[in-house]
Amino acid sequence: MTTAPEIQALIDRLEAEAEADCDPQTTPEVGIIMGSDSDLEVMAGAYEALEKLGFAEQIDFENPPESRFTFESYVVSAHRTPELMYAYCETAAARGIDVIIAGAGGKSADLPNMSASIAYPIPVIGVPVQEKSVDSVIGMPTGAPITAVDAGKSFNAGLSAGQILAREHDELEQALVEYHDSLQSGVGEVSKDLHDLGIDGFRNRDS
Repeated sequence: MTTAPEIQALIDRLEAEAEADCDPQTTPEVGIIMGSDSDLEVMAGAYEALEKLGFAEQIDFENPPESRFTFESYVVSAHRTPELMYAYCETAAARGIDVIIAGAGGKSADLPNMSASIAYPIPVIGVPVQEKSVDSVIGMPTGAPITAVDAGKSFNAGLSAGQILAREHDELEQALVEYHDSLQSGVGEVSKDLHDLGIDGFRNRDS
């Protein structure tokens, strides 16, 4: 099978980045990959979570943003572009990637588990884009582990990536704690308003 020029160009780019031997502080820590751009609506939650933790999106490998922590994203189909999937996962460690978030839909959502197998031991967090994708994503055999979130919960995947990296980076641990504290504060405010305003007042508080 002939590799399309557009795919070969991406493979060449990944391999060149792997050979560049860049300072890990200048390369993306998290790679977000998805089987199709139609998955982006669901996978956008991972972007949002990482940005809440202080990550910035890195779109130029040689010119990183000022943020200490960054992420990148690609469309990588396990079925339509297996060569690109292999190249992405095989070069991930050399390019500085510490965690991969992989989302895929359909009943045969193979990208997360194939990525986990190829990129091992880099941790892969699988995101089933649809409910029917759950069994495929979590169905890894013993010895080839994958971490997975529930269908559509890519925001949690982003937080999980932050948790993995936080074991070595105090800044990320602090960002996670602050985010969690903000959730507690929100529940406290809602609870107080429900009690103090009563159900009718609570329902009408923003009108």
